[in-house]
Amino acid sequence: MATAPRIALIHATSIAIDPIKASFEKGWPEAQTINILEDSLSPDRADVPSITDELAQRILLLAEYAIKSRSDAILFTCSSFGSAIEAAAAQLPVPVLKPNEAMFEAAIGQGGRTAMLYTFPPAKGSMEVEFHEEAARKNPSATIESFLVDGAIDAVRNGDIETHNRLVSEAASALTGYDAIMLAHFSTARAIERVRTVTATPVFSSPDAAVAKLRNLLA
Repeated sequence: MATAPRIALIHATSIAIDPIKASFEKGWPEAQTINILEDSLSPDRADVPSITDELAQRILLLAEYAIKSRSDAILFTCSSFGSAIEAAAAQLPVPVLKPNEAMFEAAIGQGGRTAMLYTFPPAKGSMEVEFHEEAARKNPSATIESFLVDGAIDAVRNGDIETHNRLVSEAASALTGYDAIMLAHFSTARAIERVRTVTATPVFSSPDAAVAKLRNLLA
């Protein structure tokens, strides 16, 4: 029997770990996953207006470590390092996924108008750029509108999952006229079931979509 692929999960914050673990257990339990956590990345990214050369180098070093760990693919789980991940991917011999590319593909496939609920402000700009890049390939008329769920990320960092999920679902319930709703970050995915109870609009999360894409690439 062939050995199941080994997937390196590279995290910039610990709050991303449980959602991607749950997505693999649900969507691809046979895969071997390893977790690489460097939790100074997230606060360091929040301190600067854009990705610095130093941050990009740290992203590359983490990816190179994943290769040395015999990983067959790499998935980054933090939404605010898109350009650095792209640069690293161009230098590596295995598939490297940005956190949200699979979710963008799925949401754009639903139609023209997408709403994105985000909780970490530094990620907004780069995520919108990546969405438009994906839309240019899939549906050039697709649009995105982003909505900050204030206080949600502080709640989840403090272990208050109930408040996080309530704030995200309340924000989702106010959205009308969209073809898809995206929960921007891996940490936000823990609210997906609650969000689906308050809206008939299709809802997408980064970890579920990423696991599905990785499985298609490697299984």
